Amino acid sequence: MDFQVERGGRASKNAAITLLIVLSALTAGPYWLNAGHQSVLMEIFYFLALAQLWNLMAGFAGVVSLGQQAFVGIGGYTLFAAIAWWGIPPLVALALAGIVGLLVALPVVHMVFRLQGAYLAIGTWVVAEVLGLGVSQIESLGAGSGMSLPIEVADSIEIAFIDRDGVLYLGALFLLVTGNLCAYGLLRSRFGLALTAIRDNESAAAASGVDCKRVKLVVYLATALGTSLLGALIYLTKFRISPAAAFDINWTSYIIFIVVIGGVGTLEGPIVGTIVFFLLREYLADTGTWYLVILGLLSVAIMLKWPAGIWGSIAKRFDLKLFPTGRRLRVSDREL
Repeated sequence: MDFQVERGGRASKNAAITLLIVLSALTAGPYWLNAGHQSVLMEIFYFLALAQLWNLMAGFAGVVSLGQQAFVGIGGYTLFAAIAWWGIPPLVALALAGIVGLLVALPVVHMVFRLQGAYLAIGTWVVAEVLGLGVSQIESLGAGSGMSLPIEVADSIEIAFIDRDGVLYLGALFLLVTGNLCAYGLLRSRFGLALTAIRDNESAAAASGVDCKRVKLVVYLATALGTSLLGALIYLTKFRISPAAAFDINWTSYIIFIVVIGGVGTLEGPIVGTIVFFLLREYLADTGTWYLVILGLLSVAIMLKWPAGIWGSIAKRFDLKLFPTGRRLRVSDREL
């Protein structure tokens, strides 16, 4: 008998080549895309990045959070405060937003991790509401009405040969690619084996020696850091922020929709879900409140018909993995 451990196959190699070509074209986007197209792609980038972070936390670590808008808001407000109060350059303030998000997550994680299941999910939402109400009481941040960035901030974002829109576009692409590479590398490591074990069966993982609480803690903090960075970038592109917008639960509900319809616990699922989400938004934009109703009904229908999501069902049906994170043991007979 021959034993061979495989990481990927022909499909994954073709996917890697295609991805490199697409990324090369997207990196040159500021030179061939107009401002409107860059804006749409930027939105796609940060929604996909947010979805991958939530998928890493909920799909692999089993921490279902309904309060990711807390870190979107914290990141955005940290950026605005750093620029307005201390005059910190926008790109430096962006990095600071991630650090502050991580620091806020440290006490939060110790509170919410005392809860389990649905109580944990509700607890994260309550924390987000409390943070939003707290920020709305700070007069120097515009209280409930919010605040805008000075117009001269826009000029400070530009760099040689690339205007403000191009810099923000490349920033969103950089965070997306970096986040996905980190998630992919993490899932292919020993830590990723622990995450996969928790995803498949947490009780069995714990019985095998996996410190499930520590793994969940690390993933939650990493997700808070990434989400805060993205929140800062999102509101740097908007140049205005308010508590109602920054701490809106729709940030989390859209992310959950993307992951659920694409496929929870896979790297490919959020990509498929993001494509479907933006196509639906494009064609249902004129339906008003029915848009959200249709999204909800579609989520329910997909969960009933394809519990593993669109990509999850395709992968199971055709044994297809574009970004394999596990190992496969192939056994073949050999003539003696």
